[in-house]
Amino acid sequence: MALANFLFLILTILPSTLSASPDSMQTLLLKVCDNVENMDSCLTNVRTELNQLAPGQNRHSIISAALKHSLNEARAAIEMITRFNSLSINYREQVAIEDCKELLDFSVSELASSLGEMKIIRSTPNDVAHHEANLKAWLSAALSNQDTCLEGFDGTDRRVERFIKGSIKQVTHLIGNVLALYTELHSMPFKPPRENHALPTNQSSGLPSWITDGDEELIKSHPTRMHFDAVVAADGSGTYRTITEAVNAAPSYGNRRYIIYLKKGVYRENVDMKRKKTNIMFVGDGIGQTVVTGNRNFMQGWTTFRTATVAVSGKGFIARDMTFRNTAPPENHQAVALRVDSDQSAFFRCSIEGHQDTLYAHSLRQFYRECDIYGTIDFIFGNGAAVLQNCKIYTRVPLPLQKVTIAAQGRKNPHQSTGFSIQDSHVLATQPTYLGRPWKQYSRTVYMNTYMSGLVQPRGWLEWYGDFALGTLWYGEYKNYGPGAALSGRVKWPGYHIIRDAATASFFTVGRFIDGLTWLPGTGIRFTAGLGD
Repeated sequence: MALANFLFLILTILPSTLSASPDSMQTLLLKVCDNVENMDSCLTNVRTELNQLAPGQNRHSIISAALKHSLNEARAAIEMITRFNSLSINYREQVAIEDCKELLDFSVSELASSLGEMKIIRSTPNDVAHHEANLKAWLSAALSNQDTCLEGFDGTDRRVERFIKGSIKQVTHLIGNVLALYTELHSMPFKPPRENHALPTNQSSGLPSWITDGDEELIKSHPTRMHFDAVVAADGSGTYRTITEAVNAAPSYGNRRYIIYLKKGVYRENVDMKRKKTNIMFVGDGIGQTVVTGNRNFMQGWTTFRTATVAVSGKGFIARDMTFRNTAPPENHQAVALRVDSDQSAFFRCSIEGHQDTLYAHSLRQFYRECDIYGTIDFIFGNGAAVLQNCKIYTRVPLPLQKVTIAAQGRKNPHQSTGFSIQDSHVLATQPTYLGRPWKQYSRTVYMNTYMSGLVQPRGWLEWYGDFALGTLWYGEYKNYGPGAALSGRVKWPGYHIIRDAATASFFTVGRFIDGLTWLPGTGIRFTAGLGD
């Protein structure tokens, strides 16, 4: 038996409260610093952090020390990148630098939150399933932020990228090692979803029984009968004329729901809700009635990350009854309508409209219910953990010679808890369409109980280039129906799966894949926890 496997068995059997032997500790330290540019420096820094922790060191101590070191490296990278601001004269390069600073700040926040979860896990080792879900969600996000940073230099001479790449890669390697180490040594199985996948409902209202009177108001009431903290109206009849003004006036790091009513109208603005704007809810007057629209795109010099008409980063964002739109035509390439980095965010009865790269589910846990999504190329993409339920996916006319692809999921590491699950939905293809293609090495996407129209191609899925990722991706289909759902002509890739058992399919449900039972009830939005009927 290999030493690593033997060590894994021993550490899995031993209680986490027991101290590890010196030899075991050294092995774990080496894993933390594996593949980093300067291993000796890494080992020294992690040992320094380890010595500052409480006595009784164990595998949790190693992971906490490694998290602290990763956090310090991310902060150092921000300081280094900041020095390039005044040296750059290229607009796209300047935008990419600002992206990197914001994305690394995301990583700092996610690593700090992960440290807090590790303290909880260390103190309550017998009840860690929910905290582990948080930890893996945040580490998965932190691991991908640096890739987005470097991707922003596409279209530049890459001069700045060459200077910063070493530091960025160092942060990525450290976070990846922490995520791998935690998964190998302490991964706990997800708790199964409830036996009754269709949650019990109030007989009088038809809504789930966990919805409180206040939450039911959010879902069923017409906006004119709801309480709002702010009202936006372009005609001046509200408290603000623009969405950006209302967002800026909202409290930072709020713990209660802050509701902004967006009156019927077309709002031509780019809205960027920073991470400090938490627990905000947008309520519109309906799809096509309340519309926020922009046309930022890659050809104008923006990075893909910054093309979003609306970008949300603060935890707990909710939107209902509105349209997010990017009007850039397909020849302008990447043009995002909605970008989401908001953990535990939810979208209900929304329309998300664009061409290439419409919905950027960039990171963290997201839920979409009864939403319409329009696009041409890779128009649901990113590396979030997202469940789309009872949604309608529409295709548009691409450029000549382009092939319409729906999903381009960006999972780059097998330990990341990310992927796209499209459940109980409708793929309404008006062009020859493919369900997805592998943007990154471990791309993960499943379609379950979903209708597929006849223009979904018999092969189902499309290569990115050559045989890239065909053996490492995880694509699946379960009980789909309609003329485009026939499985006989599907691809034969090693990573493609015809899912035949409910146990496998249930992994990709709300209750398990995005830990939804712990946070979705508080949104007041309908959802199916398991596979449903």
